[in-house]
Amino acid sequence: MLKILIDATALRDKPSGIGLYIYHLIEELSKIQTQNNFELQIVYQPSIKNWLKVNLYPFQPLQKYSNLYCLPIPVSLSHLIANHSSFICSYFDQYLDSPNLIHGTDHVVYPCRHALKVMTIHDLTFIKYPNFVNSRVKTYTQRVKQCLKWTDLVLTVSQSTKLDIIQYLGVKEEKIYVTPLASRYTKVPQISRSIEHLKPYILFVSTIEPRKNVTNLIVAFNYLKQTHKIEHKLVLIGQKGWEYTSIFAAIENSFYQKDIHHLDYLSDDEVAYFYSQADVFVYPSIYEGFGLPVLEAMTLGTPVITSNTSSLPEIAGDAAIKIDPENLIQIAEAILEVISSSQLRQSLITKGKERVKLFSWEKTAKQTLNAYKSIL
Repeated sequence: MLKILIDATALRDKPSGIGLYIYHLIEELSKIQTQNNFELQIVYQPSIKNWLKVNLYPFQPLQKYSNLYCLPIPVSLSHLIANHSSFICSYFDQYLDSPNLIHGTDHVVYPCRHALKVMTIHDLTFIKYPNFVNSRVKTYTQRVKQCLKWTDLVLTVSQSTKLDIIQYLGVKEEKIYVTPLASRYTKVPQISRSIEHLKPYILFVSTIEPRKNVTNLIVAFNYLKQTHKIEHKLVLIGQKGWEYTSIFAAIENSFYQKDIHHLDYLSDDEVAYFYSQADVFVYPSIYEGFGLPVLEAMTLGTPVITSNTSSLPEIAGDAAIKIDPENLIQIAEAILEVISSSQLRQSLITKGKERVKLFSWEKTAKQTLNAYKSIL
């Protein structure tokens, strides 16, 4: 039987974009392995924190899988893969059960000598916008280029990112397979937390960092408050990423500070409920490999405004208002248009619910399996 090994290292206790991709890919592939005559295996590297505690266990839900392997070196040492691949090969091989194919899910793939190698590249922020990433992510360029030397197939999550990979990394088009992602939600949950004191509100959900363009959203919100006297609050949900101090300074310096609320990482159900109760979801990101929050908002019946850049128009289709993320007035006017017109809001909600039917994690898994088969 064919053995397919998935690298789940990037899946941690509070998963966001890449972590959600890994979790749902493993879940859906596990459902179809028997009928498709393959055996799913999972490998991970511990964080330095867990490694030092001699606690190598990964994200809790993974522990239900029997074919789970640990490479007992901390993930922070993964740069060794790029610089010492011949040594690492023999090290990895002794811990893995002779897979036929190994899939690196986060911009790296182990150089297993006797397996076909597949690598997912989610976006090229680290090449196109190095000012938007931290020093650790800046090292991805060297690592990805080195891994491409032994990679048999590249997966990515949008046509936009596929074009980026061709242009910036010189990968041949026929070596790249697109496997779009999907929303983690199917319905609006019930929660005990009351959010009536925040209504009505404009919503943003994602990591709080420069690439997400949160500062421009805050400035557009200030403009709407001052010029149009809107009654709405602005709710920002997400963990602090990097270089976030200027974003929080923009909040502190706003005359409308009391109407801007930052909520840190919330449970899936809480985030879903916030989506469902928002008058509009605004996602003015500068660059995205896919843009999961756009689909999440649409799934839960929230009208969406998003950027006209990178993969976002591809994901949103005609189900969102698209704006230039650098144009503050355009962002503000789009928000005003949506919150002022119930007819427009309902039209966007209806289109959004139709749009998300094109995406599912089951489709992602089946497309991924087809990609594997293309090189077997």
